[in-house]
Amino acid sequence: MALYHEVKDLPLSIETCEYETHERETSSDFTRVTTEIVLRGAGETGRGEDVTYDADDQYALADAEFDLSGEYTLDEFSAAVADRDLFPEGPSRDDFRHYRQWGFESAALDLALRQADTDLPTVLGRTPSPVTFVMSTRLGDPPSAERVTRWLDIDSSLAFKLDPTPEWSADLISKLADTEKVRIVDLKSQYENTEVGQSADPELYRRIRDGLPNAIIEDPAYTDETEPILDAAQERISWDVPITGVESVKSLPFKPDWLNIKPSRFGSVESLFDTLEHCDRRGIQLYGGGQFELSIARGQIQLLASLFYPDSPNDVAPRGYNDPEPTEGLPSSPLDAPSVEGFRRE
Repeated sequence: MALYHEVKDLPLSIETCEYETHERETSSDFTRVTTEIVLRGAGETGRGEDVTYDADDQYALADAEFDLSGEYTLDEFSAAVADRDLFPEGPSRDDFRHYRQWGFESAALDLALRQADTDLPTVLGRTPSPVTFVMSTRLGDPPSAERVTRWLDIDSSLAFKLDPTPEWSADLISKLADTEKVRIVDLKSQYENTEVGQSADPELYRRIRDGLPNAIIEDPAYTDETEPILDAAQERISWDVPITGVESVKSLPFKPDWLNIKPSRFGSVESLFDTLEHCDRRGIQLYGGGQFELSIARGQIQLLASLFYPDSPNDVAPRGYNDPEPTEGLPSSPLDAPSVEGFRRE
């Protein structure tokens, strides 16, 4: 498709591959570990980030030695890493193969653009725009609106993406609705064999549908009990976990109005770009999703949002919004239109 054709033949020269491990505590009560992938060649450096969630998978990558040196086009490099097992051990989940491939491909795209003395907006013929963002957070155990109100005391313009649980009462939902700041609710019913996954709860779905009538409803599960509840809010249904390429969009139970785009789920630059074009042609609205990125990838997802869906409720807030406690002095939404080098927000 047209977008990928703009970058697929970029020359790419790789001499070395290195790794930098990052760790940080998060607002979701876990220690996030990611690996920055650093490709060097022809006097330039390209950077990407592997956002695989399993810490042991990340630590194993730090000791890995992959000989990726050589001369490629970006498309040839993509084919080479797709054919290679990038996990010295594991992975602990099959979808992490896409996450890691994206880490290498995003670093290669950054390097190829720099070696060509250009940047992604220039190559694609697009102008970065200011990016609207929401912050994503959980509400504690037992859940309360306190975290939302604490953030709003700091920045009254802030909006939210929240993760409902069966413990969310009608009273809590009413308090959240009164803020008029909840843009997305993530039901997390499309995750399988993960700690965050939730089974379908018809009563929770009904409370969310009726109590937050303006919020996008992400990743519900369709069952005999939930289908009639969800059908009444179909224009607000969005998908995240299942979206890994064009075919995954086509296989949804109905044409969605909204989708959450997380580049790592696609694995390759080609799959991501083809999906962006497919959704544009079909009038599907998109918003960016975050994965607790700790280094270069946070700026990359902000850059993609600025080029393709700047006015959506993008879950791409600056990293400080993922800290365990609310913090003053963080940038407000929208983020300024980025200046860009290669495939990086500078």
